Amino acid sequence: MKACEMVGVSRRTIYNWIAANKVEYLRTAGGSIRIFVDTLWREPDGTKHPTNHTAA
Repeated sequence: MKACEMVGVSRRTIYNWIAANKVEYLRTAGGSIRIFVDTLWREPDGTKHPTNHTAA
């Protein structure tokens, strides 16, 4: 599942969050981006949302 679908935002918003270091990610050797799902559920202060989401 795509990260943007998980949190209900646009793909552009995800890229903006990446640029602003709001989510943790890694770039594969092929250039793809993999987002650490747990970072999608963090509040701006670094605490997590109370959800049961665990994997993308």
